[in-house]
Amino acid sequence: MIGSKSVLVFLVAVIVAACGKTDREPASVPGVAAAGTAVSSVTKDRLLAADQDGANWLTHGRTYSEQRFSPLADITRDNVRDLGLAWYFDVPTKRGMEATPIVVDGRMYVTGSWSIVYALDAATGEELWRHDPKVPKSWAQYACCDVVNRGVAAWGDSIFVGTLDGYLVALDAATGEERWRTDTINRRAPYTITGAPRVVNGLVIIGNGGADYGVRGYVSAYDADSGEMRWRFYTVPGNPEEGFESEALEQAAQTWTGAWWQYGGGGTVWDSMAYDPELDLLYVGVGNGSPWDRNVRSPGGGDNLFLSSIVALKPATGDYVWHYQTTPGDNWDYTATQHMILAELEVDGKPRKVLMQAPKNGFFYVLDRTDGELISAEAYVNVLWATGIDKATGRPIENPEARYGETPVLVAPIGLGGHNWHPMAYSPTSRLVFLPSQDIALPYSVEPDFEFTEGFWNGGVEFEALQLPDDPAATAEILKTVRGQLVAWDPIAQREVWRYQHAGPWNGGVLATAGDLVFQGSSIGEFAAYDADSGNRLWQFPAQTGIVAAPISYAVGDRQFVSVAAGWGSILPLLGGQGAALLGQENHSRILAFTLEGEQSLPAVERVAVAIPEPPTGDTDAATLALGKDLYHERCSVCHGTGAVGGGVLPDLRYTSAETHAQWDAIVLGGLLRDKGMPAFAPIFSNADSDAIHAFVVERARFWYEQAAASR
Repeated sequence: MIGSKSVLVFLVAVIVAACGKTDREPASVPGVAAAGTAVSSVTKDRLLAADQDGANWLTHGRTYSEQRFSPLADITRDNVRDLGLAWYFDVPTKRGMEATPIVVDGRMYVTGSWSIVYALDAATGEELWRHDPKVPKSWAQYACCDVVNRGVAAWGDSIFVGTLDGYLVALDAATGEERWRTDTINRRAPYTITGAPRVVNGLVIIGNGGADYGVRGYVSAYDADSGEMRWRFYTVPGNPEEGFESEALEQAAQTWTGAWWQYGGGGTVWDSMAYDPELDLLYVGVGNGSPWDRNVRSPGGGDNLFLSSIVALKPATGDYVWHYQTTPGDNWDYTATQHMILAELEVDGKPRKVLMQAPKNGFFYVLDRTDGELISAEAYVNVLWATGIDKATGRPIENPEARYGETPVLVAPIGLGGHNWHPMAYSPTSRLVFLPSQDIALPYSVEPDFEFTEGFWNGGVEFEALQLPDDPAATAEILKTVRGQLVAWDPIAQREVWRYQHAGPWNGGVLATAGDLVFQGSSIGEFAAYDADSGNRLWQFPAQTGIVAAPISYAVGDRQFVSVAAGWGSILPLLGGQGAALLGQENHSRILAFTLEGEQSLPAVERVAVAIPEPPTGDTDAATLALGKDLYHERCSVCHGTGAVGGGVLPDLRYTSAETHAQWDAIVLGGLLRDKGMPAFAPIFSNADSDAIHAFVVERARFWYEQAAASR
């Protein structure tokens, strides 16, 4: 339904267009906020001048350059010890929180799980409105990495959000009323949207996810006023018999073999984008192949463009300009969808316009953003799959053994990445990048007798090896090699300057400020400030839940705030099994905001220990258990954790009740819990398969039940 205010905005836009205005900048139409905070317009000029507007956080990375650096300096290394909680807002969810809030003149817009948008008073945390796009809970079956959302975009007096089930929605910034809704996907395919849109000159740009389930990736642009699609750039070629959408895709097809289009191909643009107004170039990060195993999707080899690439496009038309592929012929889920930062660096005594990225594959890249030329690349974590990057060709120097087969091969980084989606930050004063990195090495092997199954997880890689051993001593040795750290990285010298070693991996995104501070949350529930020069921790706050999102800073009146979305979730707690469980986190989703002399406190959380119920009894032969273990790790572990151990988000299967055990087939085969996101596996599992998986889950529950009994 379009309200009268929306009609007014449309009429103003028509009048402006008729008068010959060509840059598509929206007219500034005043609105009335639900709680008295005025709504002001986000214009082209405001976004271009965002560097000088420290009070606001107008776009995902604060500015088009995505540096995530705040020029506010009231909070410094000298007074940060006086930082306190100003307010908190409880988000009604038990799923992951990954959003970067947007702040426009005292109003905060932030998303929670299930793509729900919340408008808050940025000074007090008072809720102004919320918009629930009513994502069907059943769509969770297509979300590899939790039902999360990384935020909204603002343009004019509209707020834009991509929904988990593939819609792009425009909302009235004053009321949350829906102005338009556009379907961005083929609804027969398992696409999702978890990333934040960007807006360039009145075009709302959004990608999607789903490569692990067998889709073809693309990025699209939509008119901010009408929701009409203006262009679409596919990241991998389709069936050659149907023709190619562009000359770039025709050339890309030469790097593929076999019938890749039958598997979708992958290459989804599920997160990072950046825009250079001077060059008028939009940079998008492209994801992994579908399936992961290149021998399946492209059996004759090939680079498989534009998988795992940074692609530069013309934002007005979507026309291809250049690309740089970080991982040719990706075989490991080494996406290049990680955060990109634009900056100007002095390289060899000359100023260069650069793009910086630390993708999953473990190398930190500095590219010339005018043409994609490689300037430098060095490993920022432990890397086993390649020994370096050839400066002359820009290609990795691969370890031949890393192209795994049926025999497991130790690979680092793994698909979780040396760095994942958690945004890094860049300080133009210190010229350092502050990077949340992690070291995890695990064996890869092909999934035996893999068969592509439309609409389900299709990695083609064996996950069984991710299950930790039952022996505590052996588990402890493995976990010694799993690390997470906040690193200060010199992108010119390509070296680490300092690090803060965290208790585990999967820590939050980063904010740098002119107060010589770096802010980051952690997977063990701490929100902290670090000295930007030394890495010394100067202040911390117990958030009661794991933090994976990135903080922001803004000002209301004469007060500087630092805010972050807190809430345990995303892929590590879902897939991580025993390793994730050892972090001991629960979900208490909140938006937290801090200021000097803040005096609020969080309500106490009472943790109630729950005993593992005694599992069903009965003997199961070894062959059935082996089958159940294989099928579980192939299809179930990505949500319920390796080894049937939960990481603190979805129900832990060790605690399955007698009633649920009795309903096992109705749930697993019949879809009894489809409305909670649990799909029906009848299309791919037989009754015997279901029984085998059940037996494996019971065996795991029995092991932990007996361990608990022995420790009493």
